[in-house]
Amino acid sequence: MHIPDGYLSPSTCDVAYAAMVPFWTVALRRVRDLLHTRLVPLLAVVSAFSFVVMMFNLPLPGGTTGHAVGLAVAPILLGPWASILAISIALFIQAVFFGYGGITTFGANCLNMAVVGPLAAYWLYRLIAGSAPLSAPRRVFAATVAGYVAINIAALLAAVEFGIQPMLFHDATGAPLYAPYPLGIAVPAMLAGHLTIAGLAEAVISGGVVAYLQKSDSALLKPSAPGVSDVEELAAPAGGWRPTRALWAGVALLMIASPLGLLAAGIAWGEWGVDDFQNPAVRVEIAQASGNVAAPAVVPQGMVRLATVWTAPIPDYAPAFMHQEAFGYIMSAMVGAGLILLAFLGLTGLLGRGGRTRRSARSP
Repeated sequence: MHIPDGYLSPSTCDVAYAAMVPFWTVALRRVRDLLHTRLVPLLAVVSAFSFVVMMFNLPLPGGTTGHAVGLAVAPILLGPWASILAISIALFIQAVFFGYGGITTFGANCLNMAVVGPLAAYWLYRLIAGSAPLSAPRRVFAATVAGYVAINIAALLAAVEFGIQPMLFHDATGAPLYAPYPLGIAVPAMLAGHLTIAGLAEAVISGGVVAYLQKSDSALLKPSAPGVSDVEELAAPAGGWRPTRALWAGVALLMIASPLGLLAAGIAWGEWGVDDFQNPAVRVEIAQASGNVAAPAVVPQGMVRLATVWTAPIPDYAPAFMHQEAFGYIMSAMVGAGLILLAFLGLTGLLGRGGRTRRSARSP
């Protein structure tokens, strides 16, 4: 579901970035006054959780792979606006440092996975959970359903973005310039894996996290409780890093287990590189995953032009100096989590100071 550079036209990317600006702006404003020791650890651990969960590739029907995202976990723990920042930061680190998702398509990936999916999950969770106590099994069920629906909505939106490209952007001969498969192929191909394996994984993770927190620290579920503003709840004083220790421990275990993501063979649908379109064996896999419709004989010109717009320093979570792929995967997970933490500490320095100034000005 991470759209690489070259799959969307520049104009499509511009529209996605323009759509994201209001969400990023409002999200920053909503949490700007709350960047203190309570919020930073929670934002960072949820963002790191999303980052690491996305490293666990799963085999999907058609020979492709997919993964969970944490689309329901983030808004349940942070509320809708802070979750936008948490997932956006995770996607940014993935794109810039690990080449997972593109730079030109970063806005589209955020729109799908940081806005549409989490907002759908948040409101569906609130609707199903209703006024049930934080410890009620109904909340586990609500999170499970919300996660499943959210990842499929995000996948559908990505499929539409893929599918409109050959219709809108092609050369004089009709050859696609960017993503080559139309809606009739892109939508079924994307949803086949997400309605089954990836959706079930997202559902299990979402319900599992809520069930775990109900027993360990149900207070972390308050931002999505009825009658509570997520911003007001996140602003409530707490013991700094202490409440998130269990969550960080869980993320650490996921980091250690992250090489399991290497076991799934195949490439996620719509994430093939330019070289893959020129590889006969991979072309067979692309066709099998795309309704037995062969990929274009010539790589789309726009894809070739944009595919090299950015070269990540650690592509595919494989540090060049690491000879053991599994250990490199663990190191990448640790580096990614560290970069996420630094990013939120940087936001605290940049925005927290302004928030303190405004609070002081309002004080009598």
